[in-house]
Amino acid sequence: MIKSMTGYGRGQNIGAKRDVTVEIKSVNHRYFDCSIRTPRGCTFLEEPIKAYTQKFIGRGKVDVFVSIDTSKSTDVSVALCEPMVETYIEIAKKLESDFGVQNDLTATRLMRMSDVLTVTKEETDEEELKAEVLSALATAVEAHNAMAVIEGEKLVADILLRLDNIEEIVGKIEERSPLCVVEYREKLEARMREVLENVNIEPQRILTEAAIFADKIAVTEETVRLRSHIAQTRDMLASGGAIGRKLDFLIQEFNREANTTGSKANDVTMAQYVVDLKAEIEKIREQIQNIE
Repeated sequence: MIKSMTGYGRGQNIGAKRDVTVEIKSVNHRYFDCSIRTPRGCTFLEEPIKAYTQKFIGRGKVDVFVSIDTSKSTDVSVALCEPMVETYIEIAKKLESDFGVQNDLTATRLMRMSDVLTVTKEETDEEELKAEVLSALATAVEAHNAMAVIEGEKLVADILLRLDNIEEIVGKIEERSPLCVVEYREKLEARMREVLENVNIEPQRILTEAAIFADKIAVTEETVRLRSHIAQTRDMLASGGAIGRKLDFLIQEFNREANTTGSKANDVTMAQYVVDLKAEIEKIREQIQNIE
């Protein structure tokens, strides 16, 4: 099974105290690079989130977002500071008696006074919260990987199509290469006859020149290696797993053989075949960048 490095997943854990939501998205990257965003005071979650994520995502730029809704939590208590209330009331009475200021103090206004109410939140059970977050993360990772597998299948299908095209082009190169030698020999003989006019030309000399030229433009080694690379790529795609880096190395070998073939191309037709060959290799290289 081959996965793309592009994916998205979302998971939730609905609890009695809070609701936890985890979202995860990824894009291609050379290595595993994980960025985690958690609510304030929850940095202790980052390491277990990263460790869990890395078990199931081998490579890519991964972003994990954690949100925690505590609106239904009952872990909050409100205490009334009675001495502070008494102080405010006494001051209000004094203002009324000494300065004639209307005493319009109400319970609502008192509660807005500084230090009248003290809100206390119970300390979070870190292990409990971690378990809830990892549960939501597991769902998110599963959804992410399901998408990554679907994307991976599309990448494989496209790469296999490109390999078929490369194989066809290699066949054309193999057919064209010997013809280039024949055409060269004919042109060489015609040119020599034109220059030397009525002088007899030794056939052996033409054969020698043609043999030197044939050796110079021979691409048999390159086409054999290209066919080997095609077979290796198909085998890797069939075996599945995290093969992105291996394919990345192999595509460099494809390019090396294509460049060598291009340097030996001696006519327009061969040159066009090499251009087509490089175009298909480049398309495969682009697709490989997204494979884990």
